[in-house]
Amino acid sequence: MTQSSFTLPCRKLKITILTVGSRGDLQPYCALAIGLMRAGHEVTLATHENFEPFVRKFDLKFAPIAGNMQEFLQSEQGQRLIAGEKLKKEEGDKLLLEQLESAWLACSGSDVIIYTPLATFGYHIAEKLGVPCFFASVMPLTPTGMFGFLRFAQIAKNPLKKAINYGSYLLVEFLYWQRYRPLLNNFRTETLKLQPLPYLGRRFRQKTPANVSQIPVLYGFSSHVIPKPDDWPHWAYVTGFWFIDFASEYEPPLELKDFLGRKQLPLCFGFGSMTMPNPENLTHFILSALKKTCQRGIILSGWGEIGRSVGIKDSLRAFVIDEVPHDWLFPQLPAVVHHGGASTTAAVLRAGTPSITVPFFADQPVWGEKLTRLGVSPQPIPYHKVSEKTLAEAIKVVLGDEKMRSLAQELGEKIRGEDGVANAIEAFHQHLGLIE
Repeated sequence: MTQSSFTLPCRKLKITILTVGSRGDLQPYCALAIGLMRAGHEVTLATHENFEPFVRKFDLKFAPIAGNMQEFLQSEQGQRLIAGEKLKKEEGDKLLLEQLESAWLACSGSDVIIYTPLATFGYHIAEKLGVPCFFASVMPLTPTGMFGFLRFAQIAKNPLKKAINYGSYLLVEFLYWQRYRPLLNNFRTETLKLQPLPYLGRRFRQKTPANVSQIPVLYGFSSHVIPKPDDWPHWAYVTGFWFIDFASEYEPPLELKDFLGRKQLPLCFGFGSMTMPNPENLTHFILSALKKTCQRGIILSGWGEIGRSVGIKDSLRAFVIDEVPHDWLFPQLPAVVHHGGASTTAAVLRAGTPSITVPFFADQPVWGEKLTRLGVSPQPIPYHKVSEKTLAEAIKVVLGDEKMRSLAQELGEKIRGEDGVANAIEAFHQHLGLIE
């Protein structure tokens, strides 16, 4: 659990954090919630109801938001989304409508609302309640010329490229608004009893209420990984990664201890919430690549149930377990193979362990490219290009490159020296005028 200590503010606030997505999406915001609670506030984490046990074990208040991301990603629609297809309009609209209504109930009585990238409807609810709000994210989404939208691995220096980069954020914001404008404006007028926003979006309001006119941003990533752009406003705070420390309380099963205690340390293969039609195929590629490189591996089966087809004859080479705390496992290993999700990437970086990324979709390819540019990972292997050959080649690179290992260790030491949660709490209090 988070070990940070904070100066208590002059008054206790009721804070609601709105977040939707996978367990990896939730965990850093849960770390932030724990920090705010330990700073003396009453914190409600509003997220999917299947995460209620996870949230409540930290003594946080919980409020349900519609949707079950695990069921969704394991469904036919979820499989299509991971494969890069667009969902039918009616499918997305139905879920969003349910989330809007449940989020409105969850935020009742809040003094402050913190909303995340997949829960930007928190803006409208904060406006209605007349309370301060913050945007919190673990990847950069504030417009900048330094890099384009979801292109934070590539730094631009050319003035024209910078202008294009900056415009990419405004374009994505406009397209998103046009896609959901009828639904969101109906929510504003019918449920919240607010005026609809203009055709071009909230940036073009004639008069914006003070509490949503300049929304501070808390960024849960390290400046050693993504430096803060010079053209960002002062209210965009890059605080460092947000972690929950599980290692001190984790007691591994004896079989895992035994597997780790053998002469040759294993690699770890884990793909978090990613699901696929045939996990047996990925399992086969992992086992074949391990055999080809004379290595052993721990397979975290996760939501995709990878590794379930591992038989007795392969049990000396591969150990399968549903999940293990990353902060306990990763520092012990020579390399990690993962999907490039933001939370897993942060955990790998903090561990100082080189890694191989197998990105599926969304921001994962960008994190994979970022790790390569930092020198702590070979080139990403897109999921659709995974094979025995591509995995084996990457394993040989990551285990044989001493410079890569050294860079990963140096970067890990810098990240472990930061306290992202404490920095975020300080920024939160300063912005609200609770401390000098």
